[in-house]
Amino acid sequence: MTGHLSGPDALSALLIEKGVLLTDGATGTTLFNMGLSSGDAPELWNTDHPDRIETLYQGAVDAGSDLFLTNSFGGNAARLKLHDAQDRVGELNRAAAEIGREVADKSGRTVVVAGSIGPTGEIMAPMGSLTHDLAVEMFHEQAEGLKAGGADVLWVETISAPEEYAAASEAAGRAGMPWAGTMSFDTAGRTMMGVTSADMVRNLEKLAHAPVAFGANCGVGASDLLRTVLGFSAAGPERPIIAKGNAGIPKYVDGHIHYDGTPELMAEYALLARASGASIIGGCCGTTFEHLRHMRAALDEAPERVRPSLDEIAAALGGFSSADDGTGEGGPTRSRARAGRRRRA
Repeated sequence: MTGHLSGPDALSALLIEKGVLLTDGATGTTLFNMGLSSGDAPELWNTDHPDRIETLYQGAVDAGSDLFLTNSFGGNAARLKLHDAQDRVGELNRAAAEIGREVADKSGRTVVVAGSIGPTGEIMAPMGSLTHDLAVEMFHEQAEGLKAGGADVLWVETISAPEEYAAASEAAGRAGMPWAGTMSFDTAGRTMMGVTSADMVRNLEKLAHAPVAFGANCGVGASDLLRTVLGFSAAGPERPIIAKGNAGIPKYVDGHIHYDGTPELMAEYALLARASGASIIGGCCGTTFEHLRHMRAALDEAPERVRPSLDEIAAALGGFSSADDGTGEGGPTRSRARAGRRRRA
């Protein structure tokens, strides 16, 4: 099967066809390696350096990814305002998707273009000043740009607050777009705003325009992320689960952040993610094209495994950053592995 899938939901169609999908890796890591400076807006490169964005997308496709995210993570008005580009939301998001559509359509196989939508960077009311209606408006503006550029699905990621997740859901519905959405669990098994894996699954059922897939991205490390995936699986969701973990643990090397996860470690992570219940698997911070190639080979060649225990995950990928995942002491997601013990890759 080749070409651009038609129909209302290309992501779900491809997942039905293949069973497990490989996503892309780290947008930021790759663009920094291309010369992006810290503090600059990557989204401006969609028009200033479209050739580099094409290289970003093409690298994921060449590594075997079934879908890739557009260079639009910070493409909402609140974030672009920091660069005096708040009036360019539609233009920059459309350009991000148009470049992706061209790369996907010439690949000779079905590749899904996922329009990346990150958090606004502001705190939702009542704790902050960002109202629901304003958040919906910002996400909707971004969604329409991605839709106009040819994105197959919206991909909401690195969300901490359930209220912001709900606003993104409503915006996707207004745009008439299917969407997938991940949250970042980085504080003792919870998001920064206190959401647990079980909370997230329960909250999905309250959304009028529910995602076609959900899960976790970024966070602390691959072990913690897989513990969250096990928490999702234990809650028995009907929707496909996404696992997009970082390539090891970040550390400073010569003034730059370096992730210590080897391609071999990320290949093992991919297999453990599949065994833990995830069917859409990729990498986040630090994940390069070389990591993706190893993950692709592992998923294609290694046999299915039984669901791993937490101790097996810790032994393979390193220990957890906290004693449990926030869903309750002594529950199915508690580990005997010593928190903080990590195998440096």
